[in-house]
Amino acid sequence: MRKFLFQGLHRPPLTEAAPLSDDPMIAELAGTLNRASRRKLGHSLSIREVDAGSCNGCELEIHALGNAFYDLERFGLRFVASPRHADVLMVTGPVTKNMREALERTYAATPHPKWVVAIGDCAFDGGVFAGSYACVGAVSEVIPVDLHIRGCPPDPVALLRGLIALVEAR
Repeated sequence: MRKFLFQGLHRPPLTEAAPLSDDPMIAELAGTLNRASRRKLGHSLSIREVDAGSCNGCELEIHALGNAFYDLERFGLRFVASPRHADVLMVTGPVTKNMREALERTYAATPHPKWVVAIGDCAFDGGVFAGSYACVGAVSEVIPVDLHIRGCPPDPVALLRGLIALVEAR
């Protein structure tokens, strides 16, 4: 036991280095999105994420938007727990038969103006799950979609660019 204690005291830490201070490109993208949403909506964007049956790859990238590196909260962008407080529904994965009704109810509970963003290749056309007996199909087959962000999975920068394009187009 003593041997392991001394080894631990003489080894460097195994954790990753802290991220670099603000990446100017990320700050510019998030700032642009915040300004555009305030201009169009009068307030910053509130986002509700819905997993309609994905493999969770896209969720990991969406959740990265809230980590210490991207930290979208500092720009006023926030994820909300209820669709009643959301401006944007981010839907990932193909819609499974078990999630169809839940997705339709979430869409109905979101107040107008609302935007739906289909995240990833699976949400666009079913991706690797296309043709599965358990899938209804793409998100656009269940609810109207305003924007598709392709990728398997799309990275957080692509998500930011997509949200900017959505808000500026409306």
